Amino acid sequence: MKKTSSMSRNNKIRDIASYITLIILSIIWLIPIFWVVMTSFREESGSYTSYFFPKGLTLNNYVKLLTDNSQFYFLKWFGNTLFVAVFSCLISTFFVLSVSYVMSRMRFKMRKPLMNISMILGMFPGFMSMIAVYYILKGLGITQSLIALIMVYSGGAGTGFFIAKGFFDTIPKALDEAAYLDGASRAYIFWNITLPLSKPIVVYTVLTAFLSPWMDFIFASVIMGDNYNNYTVALGLFKMLEREFINDYYTQFAAGCVLISIPIAALFISLQKYYVEGVSGGAVKG
Repeated sequence: MKKTSSMSRNNKIRDIASYITLIILSIIWLIPIFWVVMTSFREESGSYTSYFFPKGLTLNNYVKLLTDNSQFYFLKWFGNTLFVAVFSCLISTFFVLSVSYVMSRMRFKMRKPLMNISMILGMFPGFMSMIAVYYILKGLGITQSLIALIMVYSGGAGTGFFIAKGFFDTIPKALDEAAYLDGASRAYIFWNITLPLSKPIVVYTVLTAFLSPWMDFIFASVIMGDNYNNYTVALGLFKMLEREFINDYYTQFAAGCVLISIPIAALFISLQKYYVEGVSGGAVKG
């Protein structure tokens, strides 16, 4: 009895210590977010203050950001980013799921070499190719356009098929064989059998495909150059931090950061269940 009570006491102590640690880490994680939100409502201008809490709060930072187009076109940039992110997401999701299904279900001569090449390419960051990509787009005459950004973000998406392939591997092939016996084609099986069973990985793929163009700065800055009208939100907000603008627009910059985080936060909150299942689970659990 003494040994059991001692173990129970130790478990409680460990649980309490774990909770305290998680609470501390959560506070540390939330402090920068809280600071950005408070800065977005700060009445005082300037990029630096010696105090944490603003002396005055106002909504003018959001109003000016959304209505004042004398220097920055936030709504236009937001629309550009949304346009690029949505179309890149749709194309990338189609590429990733299609390649994943092929690699999971079909067997052909160059299958393993292609998988190995894709894995090796995935070890290198994408921005290593940005100079080559820029000159290819320049040769095609489509630099500084939103179409070029969509092509860049979705063009190589098919090489990131490994997670989705692992999910498709958990779907019993007996389902495909039964459908073949009934005269179903591969396309019918993919759209009407495999995808309905793969909602978690579809959601995961959509989220990851949407996040990349929404937050990217490097490729957008190289491709867009000085085409101010086609800037994305990342480029536009960075422009506010330049020396001649930072003192007057820093609080508006914080307001812009809050606004662009809302769609991503809403997506993750609403689709969190499927996102976790897409990473950790399979389609069929026995």
